Amino acid sequence: MAVSGVPYVPRTITVHLGAPSQWAENVTVSFPDYVKNVASSEIYPTWEPAAIKANILAIISFALNRVYTEFYPSRGYDFQITSSTAYDQKFIRGRNIFENISQVVDEIFNDYIRRKGFVEPLAAKFCNGTTTTCAGLSQWGSQYLAEQGYSAMDILRYYYGNDIELVQDAPVRSLGQSYPGTPLRLGSKGDDVLVLKTMINRVSQSYPAIPKLFPVTNVFDESTQQAVKTFQKIFNLTQDGIVGKATWYKLVYLYVGTNQLSELVSLGQQFQSFSFQYPGLLRPGDRGSDVRILQYMLALTAEFDDALTPIRVDGIYGSATTQAVREYQTRAGLQVDGIVGPATWYSLYNYYTGIERDLRNDNIRFPLSQTASAQAGGQTYGTTSRQGQFPGGGLQLGDTDFKGVTLV
Repeated sequence: MAVSGVPYVPRTITVHLGAPSQWAENVTVSFPDYVKNVASSEIYPTWEPAAIKANILAIISFALNRVYTEFYPSRGYDFQITSSTAYDQKFIRGRNIFENISQVVDEIFNDYIRRKGFVEPLAAKFCNGTTTTCAGLSQWGSQYLAEQGYSAMDILRYYYGNDIELVQDAPVRSLGQSYPGTPLRLGSKGDDVLVLKTMINRVSQSYPAIPKLFPVTNVFDESTQQAVKTFQKIFNLTQDGIVGKATWYKLVYLYVGTNQLSELVSLGQQFQSFSFQYPGLLRPGDRGSDVRILQYMLALTAEFDDALTPIRVDGIYGSATTQAVREYQTRAGLQVDGIVGPATWYSLYNYYTGIERDLRNDNIRFPLSQTASAQAGGQTYGTTSRQGQFPGGGLQLGDTDFKGVTLV
């Protein structure tokens, strides 16, 4: 089941042999055979074992993220992943498989990486690192690091951050769907209702007209019914307060789309023990916790300002961070040099704290992750903001918001 519970490794996966909207054949293969095909298409068998293992774990994690989040089924497609490298991973039907790659896959096909505190497998993006670059693993870069003595996990943490962990021996079972099988309605009870409320609360960060549901219980009560009706109204679905397939998968589609912001919110909690005081001049080539704090402030503000480009928080002041700093300096009317002096730091910090203050004042809380501990009543909550987001309905003269401010 996707979007909830503990991720599993599907026995099979259906691959669309083209871009998502392009007519092409679908093929269904075993999950290990899929990984072997992609790995044989993406990397070289002569590479160092640590590089091969790191790349295979990235391939597995990316594919499992697509399965777990129902990325394509929630958009109306009848496959789990495509063969297009513009969207997913290279899969070539009928290609030869390298023996050593096949052996590694057989050993680790049900292992994957994820962010600490999150259930879902990491959407581990990667590229070759020579003709193309991306905010993820560099394939040739991984080979270079392996030659320097890095282990597979060292390589993965170098590219995806130190807050990732390895999950081993995930259960293997037949591919299923997250939809409960029967509609959820007033009076329904169980884990599916808990998942439903989790998705509603996550989606409501972008559509605050949808009521928040607290406490998050496993009972479909009248407040849940009203939240469902509001959701259905916003998205032109039948407004019956019943969660059938159409409503469920629309929620899944939007829920998956909020993962980037929720990761940032969760990441921000890790910095609460750090000082945001100016650390001294930061420039390209710098590394460490001060750079991570800078990147976090840039990444979070970018979620609420279209003039800024989101970046990855990896502690490395590279070209992406330099460009993000230059964009912010342009946005703030500062000297544009890509270097963070006191003027840039404190300007960015003030902008960031304005957003962070809204996070606290709005007091909108939602589960950051749906973990196995939730079955025992445990929940992890964080806050998010409504700043700059669509309110869920048109605004007109005389409307009043939740703070009592009237549009005049």
